[in-house]
Amino acid sequence: IHPLEAPFRLPWASPGMLQVEMDPPLGSSISVSWTQGDPRKVIYPTDSRGQFCGQKGTSNEQKPYLFYFNIMKCASPLVLLEFQCPTTQICVSKCPDRYITFLQASSIDHTATQELKYYQQFCVPEFTDLKKVSDTPEVLKDGECPAMLTPSKPLARRCLPAINSKKGVIMVGNATTFDDGSGSGKKRNVTELLEGFSMQKLFQDFLSSSICRGLVISMVISLVFIVLLRFLAGIMIWVMIVLVILVLGYGIFHCYMEYAHLKGQTGSDVSLMELGFQTDFRVYLHLKQTWLAFMIILCIMEVIIILLLIFLRKRILIAVALIKEASRAIGHIMTSLLFPLCTFFLLCLCIAYWASTAVFLSTSNEAVYKVFSDTECQYAGTTCKPETFSTSNITKLCPGAHCLFAFYGGETAYHQYLIVFQIFNTFMFFWLANFVIALGQVTLAGAFASYYWAFKKPDDMPAFPLFSSFGRALRYHTGSLAFGSLILAIIQVIRVILEYLDHKLKASDNMFAKFLLTCFKCCFWCLEKFIKFLNRNAYIMIAIYGTNFCTSARNAFSLLMRNIIRVAVLDKVTDFLFFLGKILIVGSVGILAFFFFTQRIKLIQDTAPTLNYYWVPILTVMVGSYLIAHGFFSVYAMCVDTLFLCFLEDLERNDGSTEKPYFMSSHLRKLLKKTNKQTDA
Repeated sequence: IHPLEAPFRLPWASPGMLQVEMDPPLGSSISVSWTQGDPRKVIYPTDSRGQFCGQKGTSNEQKPYLFYFNIMKCASPLVLLEFQCPTTQICVSKCPDRYITFLQASSIDHTATQELKYYQQFCVPEFTDLKKVSDTPEVLKDGECPAMLTPSKPLARRCLPAINSKKGVIMVGNATTFDDGSGSGKKRNVTELLEGFSMQKLFQDFLSSSICRGLVISMVISLVFIVLLRFLAGIMIWVMIVLVILVLGYGIFHCYMEYAHLKGQTGSDVSLMELGFQTDFRVYLHLKQTWLAFMIILCIMEVIIILLLIFLRKRILIAVALIKEASRAIGHIMTSLLFPLCTFFLLCLCIAYWASTAVFLSTSNEAVYKVFSDTECQYAGTTCKPETFSTSNITKLCPGAHCLFAFYGGETAYHQYLIVFQIFNTFMFFWLANFVIALGQVTLAGAFASYYWAFKKPDDMPAFPLFSSFGRALRYHTGSLAFGSLILAIIQVIRVILEYLDHKLKASDNMFAKFLLTCFKCCFWCLEKFIKFLNRNAYIMIAIYGTNFCTSARNAFSLLMRNIIRVAVLDKVTDFLFFLGKILIVGSVGILAFFFFTQRIKLIQDTAPTLNYYWVPILTVMVGSYLIAHGFFSVYAMCVDTLFLCFLEDLERNDGSTEKPYFMSSHLRKLLKKTNKQTDA
């Protein structure tokens, strides 16, 4: 077993070591992000003057919510993604709970003072002169107060309309119409407020649904399926093969019947070349030549599959036996099914570190203010300074313009390096994430290899095979894992850069550049898939023999190339079986979720929540169940791959003699007609 290769310790070095070994400015990206970044810009909402709402020690400490003067201007999905609307925003202590216009609040009656005091808390802080209320148009023109207040609820510390429905009627608060405060007296329907605010209802459905129950059910179904796979693997594979043959046979029969039906009809003799390209593909179904082509294609596929089954029947039997052997190995190492949780936890740490560093980097910019105007203005969208905006010429040329906070950015030399810092941060994320995945693969491979190379199973296995394999991986193979992860991370970063360039060239008319970029994207996609395949098998050889990464990758690749037919058959059979298992789990959980959230199960009808969009929790449960099933089946797939490489090594290095006995199971020896002299005697 080789010791830790020292040159590849970089991902786990301290920030100080990174700064010493890297040239600036890359080496200082971490220190820059954590010293100059301000996460409050993400945690707290920001008003139009760039001040945080609800932050302790400021004038807005008791005002944690952000209020929009004209919420209608925020009714756009793009605006919601940017979390910034082209309207005045202030920090308030609570969201409004009633419909009221500025005209109503400033009306002269005995309740005017109370209504005006309530309304005043939603005006800009400088609006303190109550005598100015009589000049309503001037107040609204200067943007000192909103034209109307709408019943709202806080969502992500932002006051959004309190949308609800009763008996199919959409309401905001308890009303179906509202006065827009323009003074015309015309009532508007509240459905106009729904545009762009569907995310609010989706978020409410997400919180009120019982998603955790569906995820627990999918976990139980995954465990049951894996247990059944141990006893029914052979039956399931042969049943699926027979079903594929029957489905293709029915397809041939159906194509022949359609061909015979169209044979005597007028117009069905037109050839595909004469018809040309048609946008409505149903036209081709009225031609007998189409069904003849389908029938020929299906016949060729049927013959190929049957011939493959005839000539590869022995290797399919080996694949079935290996899957059964993998089930026995997992049965002896049941903790391996829980190991993906450890990998998931480590990946969460990597994501948290990357996200926090990215947030600190993105928030190390300065506040940028831009000109917003309701009317046509040549200065709209240009940068401005709130301190000098009122005395500038823009207010004279554009009377309705305002200088509002837009985003955090900058054009200084320091801020131009931020994109380089973000790329370096992304590269480190890929490196760490690939290392965590590689660590999990080596750990599982070492545990399952200890099962295969135990002559008397499970007596010769270590007491804690998974823990022992994890310790060996950390102690001896960290450098090899880091080197393999580095190669993959470099390729992934190049792919990200290519995607960025492709996004920038979408508006370009240079067809050669687009063609060249597409070729590069395709090549690097294929290269990434090949490196992942090579790394996976190299990690298995590292777990078995303890050799370094390059030696293990070379030996694994040579071993697989010498047994290419076995590799192809085993890979496709196991992939198809695991894919079928994932689809079965996701489909069953999705059907249960559909009947539950649509309240079609009478026994638990009262426990189902009332939702605006029932497909939100259903899709969430299905995606979560797929991830859970993928976690369980990834352990199974790693076990099969490890046992397969051990099996190939066993065949090449041993001959069944007393000095070199086979370590494979008795069932595999019977299939291959191999014997161990000592055990047989």
